[in-house]
This record gives sequence, structure tokens and C-alpha cells, in this order.
Amino acid sequence: MNAPAFPLSDTAVPTASADPLVHCVLSVPSMHCAGCMGKVERSLSALDGVVSARANLTARSVDVVHDGGTDWPVLIAALEGVGFAAQPREPEADERPSAVRPLLAPLAVAGFACMNVMLLSVSVWSGADGPTRDLFHWISAAIGVPAILFAGRPFFSSALGALRHARTNMDVPISIGVILATSLSVYETVTHGAEAWFDGTLMLLLFLLSGRVLDAMMRDRARAGVDALLRQAAPGALVIDGEGKANWLPSSALVPGMVIRVGLGERLAADGTITSGHTRIDQSLLTGESVPVAAAPGDPVVAGTLNTENPIDVTVTASGTDTVLAEIARTMEAAGQSRSAYVRIADRASRLYAPAVHTLAAVSFVGWMIAGAGVYHSLVIAIAVLIITCPCALGLAVPVAQVVAAGALLQRGILVKDGSALERLAEVDRALLDKTGTLTLGQPVPDPAALDALTGDEAGVALALASHSRHPLSTGLARALAARGVTAVPLAVVEEEAGRGVSARWGALDVSLGRPVAADGTATALAIAGQPTRLIGFADRLRPDAVEALARLQRMGITASILSGDALPAVAEIARQTGLLGQGGALPNDKLEAIAVLQGAGRKVLMVGDGLNDGPALAAAHASIAPGSACDVGRQAADLVFTGDSLLAVPRGIAVARATMRVVRQNFVLAIGYNALAVPLAIAGVVTPLLAAVAMSTSSLIVIANSLRLARRPV
Repeated sequence: MNAPAFPLSDTAVPTASADPLVHCVLSVPSMHCAGCMGKVERSLSALDGVVSARANLTARSVDVVHDGGTDWPVLIAALEGVGFAAQPREPEADERPSAVRPLLAPLAVAGFACMNVMLLSVSVWSGADGPTRDLFHWISAAIGVPAILFAGRPFFSSALGALRHARTNMDVPISIGVILATSLSVYETVTHGAEAWFDGTLMLLLFLLSGRVLDAMMRDRARAGVDALLRQAAPGALVIDGEGKANWLPSSALVPGMVIRVGLGERLAADGTITSGHTRIDQSLLTGESVPVAAAPGDPVVAGTLNTENPIDVTVTASGTDTVLAEIARTMEAAGQSRSAYVRIADRASRLYAPAVHTLAAVSFVGWMIAGAGVYHSLVIAIAVLIITCPCALGLAVPVAQVVAAGALLQRGILVKDGSALERLAEVDRALLDKTGTLTLGQPVPDPAALDALTGDEAGVALALASHSRHPLSTGLARALAARGVTAVPLAVVEEEAGRGVSARWGALDVSLGRPVAADGTATALAIAGQPTRLIGFADRLRPDAVEALARLQRMGITASILSGDALPAVAEIARQTGLLGQGGALPNDKLEAIAVLQGAGRKVLMVGDGLNDGPALAAAHASIAPGSACDVGRQAADLVFTGDSLLAVPRGIAVARATMRVVRQNFVLAIGYNALAVPLAIAGVVTPLLAAVAMSTSSLIVIANSLRLARRPV
């Protein structure tokens, strides 16, 4: 099934390794940033026998490969030693808590309190003095202190967990700054001071939480792909015992050797081999082929595939986490652990941020104390340094540009599913496109010339036979003939045999519609006793603007080719129409292998596909796009989804992605420039904590305003 119609590249395919290594997955729910990922990976990689440790922030898990001499308690103890609670992850547990929900209440409280306290602060800034100013400060404290304690919990708990294990993270200086600013504001309020900074502290928390919510939303969407894939398998099956009795068991209770009965329209709950019955199996999750294949006793079947014809009995060969479907899910999740360039930058920055900020604040405090400024004034300057160095603008540089660009694309029917998708999409220089449902619409249409050649009786017989079958070719033929006003003839003794077609009696004549003896491409044969057999060819129409879309990709410097699970003749025909090279008969692992070969050659691969069989490839590629007509798993695994029929969505998405990354680079320059100007001013004592919060917020607003330009960009 792997024979290529055309070569994808001249690069040799690597041989798979057979090293006897043990693979395990640990759940690490407290991991929430790039710095956490780095600490988790370094702590596990330092253990003897651990070959690799790759953290997945989306799934809050770490994938560990070791030589078998390292057991669970050792791995868990290593993580707990650096402050991360962990436990073995249950592969079947596909319902995971949302990363967004815990942040919504703190965000709402911070926003509400910030608006109210800011209104009170305007009166103080306008000249309110004496008892009036004190009253406004007390009201601000009454609103601000509880709100700060509640909204700051995500940062306080993270910082406390780090400090308990003698380490720091990005939340430590943030928490210190918030607590000191709040405490000093309360002191100012109690002592009738002139300044209080509840508004600045709440504004700081509001911007920090906004960035964290945006990031969590993207991660929740990304991990939904694996969950959707695991739900493709049936929850259980009817198990036939030695006496012929049927008992329903959940899929987790199925073991190899059991015999399960799979009815018409049911999905398989386990991998196995057919022991009795003939049917057609929809294997689109493996091959992408829209036409179900015939299956008979002795043929293998896999979990998640659909029985489309007759009841069958299947002897289980693999169940639970050992099925092909579960392996595809693991492959998708592992492929989603790759790090983008900006994530790696954030990882390195997170290691330096906390110690650098602490050092700057401490040096500022000590320096001003030596200069004779006093404890109060020196502490105010240190707080200003802690707040003004908050990396809000730097943190918003990427997600805000991504969200604005995603909104602009959504208006054109293109949904961005992964937070880093646009960054990766901007870098692609190679595109692999599936055939059925991607380059084409996935709707087989009979050749009009073949229909024109049918006589009136032949067309009536063909419609009658086609209307008795659920096969995609029969459905397409029946639809086309009905649209021509053909009337079906009466048939008798109608029978359908899996893999062969429909047969019947028309008057005294035997008639049939089914698989031709030989044909180039996809076709069906109409046979009427005593008359020549009519061969009706089918074609899957190209998507609108497919040729123009491919031409745009070429002008953008992107080489495209076909990578499909369909039969070679069908792939060859689409290759002829589009002028692309390609490969047919590709299974999920073949697609992964093709992507690995290209990536090994230094190419940035874009995968465009729609089927469940494309799920691992969509996750493993540098970037991926799926049509809205794709299966649930295909849509979830892809970075972007386009809802219309036009393939122009692909080059449009790439163009917006490239524009987005230009804006991101500008945002980084603005954010770094802000710190280069603001930090010296804070150290010099020119900036109060309130002005520091305002400056930090202003830098964030500048970054946001620059990103909003993407909303006006034509797509």
C-alpha cells in the first residue's frame, strides 16, 4: 500500500530504531510556563538511565524515555524535589480539566476592581486632599485589598510552591512586587499619606491574567484533538461467550481472544480479526479513502473503524492502549510537544528574569539606602523597579498579535486553533496535501459522458440498483441520475454483496451494478443480461480555485505535492490535473515518515489534510491546515481550519501568518525598548509604583495597538 506514484524527494527513508527502551507519561498539573517546562525536563534528564524527557504544556504532562532501570517512584520523587507534584497518567482519561476556567474568576475580579479603583484615583489625581483623599484611599483599600488577594492567587500559589523548594520562577518577583505595593499602599492609607497604588497593582494583575487566559485558551483547543481521536472507538462491545450468549462489556474490559459482535453502523471497540460475516469497513481513519473496503473472515480490522454493511464477529487481538487508534493518539500528542522559536526564547528568558529583577530591586534598595534616602523611599523605588520590569509587553508581544490575526482570518472563514500556529505557518517552505476531501471535495461524481451514453432503460436500471446501496459511488450515481429526471424501474430479488455490488431481476433479465473487472481509476459497471456492460467512471472534483491556490503557493516559494492514502490511479489523475508530484497508498505512519524525511532535510513542512488518517501527520508537521468538512479529529489536530470550499484559504493563511510575524518582531523591539528606557528611570527614583504600573500598562497598550493593525490587513 506504500508504493509511490511519484517520488516526494530523493532523500532516503531512515530505518526505524528498535532500541529496547521504556516509554512512560507523567501528569504534572502544576506546570504552567516555559520555565516550568525547562525545570521539569532538566530534573528528569539528570537521572541515570533517562534517555529523554519532553514536557507538554498543553497536556500538562511529561513524556519520559528510559532504559527500564528507572521506576515510577524515582521519576515522581525527582519532580517533587523541584516542587512539581506528579503521578502516572491514565491514557484512558481523556476528560481533562480546562486550563482557562480557574483563571476566569480572578480575571473578572481584577477587571471589575481595577475600573472602580481607577475612578476613585482620578479624583485624587484631580486635586482631592485632606479627609476627601483619605476617604477615597480607604474605599480603594476596601475594594482593592480583597480583590488583589483573590486575583493574585494564581501568582501567589505558584511563587510559594517555587520558594518552598528553594527555586524561583517568573511569578516570584511579580508576587513580591504586588505584595509590597499593596502593603505600602495600606500603610499610606492608614498614615494619611499622599499616595496609594491599589489602582496600579490591580492594573498589573489585570494585564498579567489577560495574557495567561489567552495562552490557556489556545492550549485547551490544541489538546482537544487527542481527546476527539480517543472518542472514535466504541465505548464497548457485545462479547459472545462459548455458549453463544452475548454480554455487553466496556472497551476497558476487552482482552485478546474474546469474540465481539459488531452490528451494522457500529464502530469497533478493539482491534481484531473477522471470524464470521462479510461486510464493508469504512477505514477512512487509516487511509483517508472515502470508499469502504470489503472485509471477509480472516481480514484484520481496527478500533474506531465503521461497519457499513452486515453484522460480523471479530476475535479481539488488541484493546485499550494497545490498539492502532491509541497509538495514533499517542503519536499526535508526542508530535505536539515540539518547541517553537519563541517558546525557546521564553524558556531562556524565564531562567534569567527572576534573578535579574531581584538583583535590580535589591541593588536599587541598597544603593538608595547608602545614598541616605531612608528605608521608606528606598523601598518605594525597589517596588517601582519590580513593577516596571514586569514583562507584560514582552508576554503580550506574541499572543495579542496571534489573536488579532486569528480574528481577521476568522472573518474570512479560517479558524486558527493553535497559539503558535501562525509563527510556524509563516516559516513553511514545503506543502504536502491529501487528495480526497482536501484537494478535492470528497464527493464522487459520475462521468457525464458515461451517463449520456446510457439508454433510457439502462439509466432507469442504474438508478434503481444505485438507490439500494449506501456505497459512496452508488450514492453519487443515484444523485446524478435523479438530477437528470431519470425514473427508476421496478426491480425484484435485490441483493447486495459486500465488495461486489448490487444485483437484482428486472423482468426476466438479471441486472447488476458493481465492481468492474478492470478499469483505470474509480468506476462501477452496469450489467444487463444480453447487453454490453456499461462502464461508468467517477471523478472527485477539485476544490474551487485549487489550481490558483497552488500557483500562489509556488509564487510564495512553497513547493507542494500530494500525499494520500487513496489508490494510485486516483492520485495520478489528480496529480495530472494539478501538475503536482505525489504519493498514493500512504498509511498514517507512511505520512509521518515522509514528513520526517523532509524535516530531516531541513524543510519546514505544511500538512493539509482532512481524514482521521491525517491526524498524526497534521500534528507532526511544522504547521497544518484542515478543511471544515474534515472529521472531528482532523479538525482538532490541525492548527488552522477553513470553512469554505475554496483552497485559496491555504495561501491566504500563510500570507497573514507572515505579516503576523513581522508585527511580532516589531512588538519585541517595542517591549525591549520600553525596558531599556523605563528601568533606568525607575532605578534613578524618578518613577513611583503608580507610574511604574501606568508605564507597564502603556507599553502593553502600545504593543496591542501595533498588533491591531493586523485586523485591517486585507486577507
